Amino acid sequence: MYLNFENNGDKLLVYMAGELDHHSAEEVRNKIDDRINRDDIKKLIMDFSSVSFMDSSGIGVVIGRYKKLSYNNGTVCITNVSDNVRRVFELSGMFKIINLYDNNEEALENI
Repeated sequence: MYLNFENNGDKLLVYMAGELDHHSAEEVRNKIDDRINRDDIKKLIMDFSSVSFMDSSGIGVVIGRYKKLSYNNGTVCITNVSDNVRRVFELSGMFKIINLYDNNEEALENI
């Protein structure tokens, strides 16, 4: 899995590419947490447009960042989710606590 980071004020946009599964989850978690801590991020946008596959480990990554930022009154949202990744999110009930936006511009305006 490849990650690309873009700071936008107090918001961090994370572009992810590849498979977010049990093989990549820990590395993704560590890299995002490092950036959150280093840049004192309160708002995280996770762009799933290039994520080809996600399993329950990916849910764990998103929930973990949600908990981490919630403790500091921050927020997490996700954008650009494909149909098969959306299905994983829907089955997990994630959309009850984390907002989904169609694109990054919409997320940047609303988060």
